Amino acid sequence: MPHKVQGVVARAVGEPVTLETIIVPDPGPGEALVKVQACGVCHTDLHYREGGINDEFPFLLGHEAAGVVEAVGGDVTDVAPGDYVILNWRAVCGNCRACNRGDAQYCFNTHNATQKMTLEDGTELSPALGIGAFAEKTLVAAGQCTKVDPTASPAAAGLLGCGVMAGIGAAINTGEVGRGDSVAVIGCGGVGNAAVCGSELAGAATIIAVDVDDQKLAWAKEFGATHTINATTEDVVERIRELTGGNGADVVIEAVGLPATYEQAFYARDLAGTVVLVGVPTPDMKIELPLIDVFGRGGSLKSSWYGDCLPSRDFPMLIDLYLQGRLNLDGFVSETIGLGDVEEAFHKMERGEVLRSVVEIV
Repeated sequence: MPHKVQGVVARAVGEPVTLETIIVPDPGPGEALVKVQACGVCHTDLHYREGGINDEFPFLLGHEAAGVVEAVGGDVTDVAPGDYVILNWRAVCGNCRACNRGDAQYCFNTHNATQKMTLEDGTELSPALGIGAFAEKTLVAAGQCTKVDPTASPAAAGLLGCGVMAGIGAAINTGEVGRGDSVAVIGCGGVGNAAVCGSELAGAATIIAVDVDDQKLAWAKEFGATHTINATTEDVVERIRELTGGNGADVVIEAVGLPATYEQAFYARDLAGTVVLVGVPTPDMKIELPLIDVFGRGGSLKSSWYGDCLPSRDFPMLIDLYLQGRLNLDGFVSETIGLGDVEEAFHKMERGEVLRSVVEIV
């Protein structure tokens, strides 16, 4: 029998989101019904509302979530009712060319629930990143559920569903930050500060945080940054070089997604160093670099998709570190709010007042 729940919907470009009744089907084959306990307000949700992802309105927003599996459909064996899970948007297929060569973190055929959630009038909803977790319950592909230790706080654990995992993974998985390395992180919002956090976990000796906002730089210090640079008052490239013996950083993580900051990252790395782009650019952006510099500086220019994570591998490990007190996920939770407060949370995000507002559903 379908479930009537409350959920946050974006109906048109730029319009305030609304709290509406959502119809959620019982799970079919390969699907899971999840009772959502907490869901972070991510910038990607704002992109959906602004039409920056696609025009498949109306959207059921929310995707950084943790909750409890309430029911599963046929052929589901990895999770069962009662399991505490983090939702992810990388439900690997196991059969594509990436999966077959052992690189499931790059799966080219990730999947979502087959059935559609709807409004009361039958209008089909497009769930954000195939999840739609600003709702009391949501329907997902069972592969989007990763079972973790149930003692972890839902408000903190759910953040691994997107932004925090993207940042930590950009450092550990994509950038392969190692013990004693120097790292610079350009852009210290939720993703950038998670990259700072991941660099500390990996044992980096020097972690340089760069932003234009002193509050974000202060947060970066709390997450492990050894130095900070305010880009409005200092030359970013020269200062990073000064802090790394004149050489540049071993790994530079660009968490903004702008041509100007990417160029800073390129020139702020050491010879044979690594640049990781985890900030998401818009389709119209272009960058021009002298090809001789690309050749002559060597190293790697990488993009990080979802922190190149494999949820089944990374989520339980990071939750264990959180429960051991070695990963400060709670530090990313600026406030907890209700479903009706998402629109104001978007405004706080735009004003740079929060790292993450987290919707709690009781």
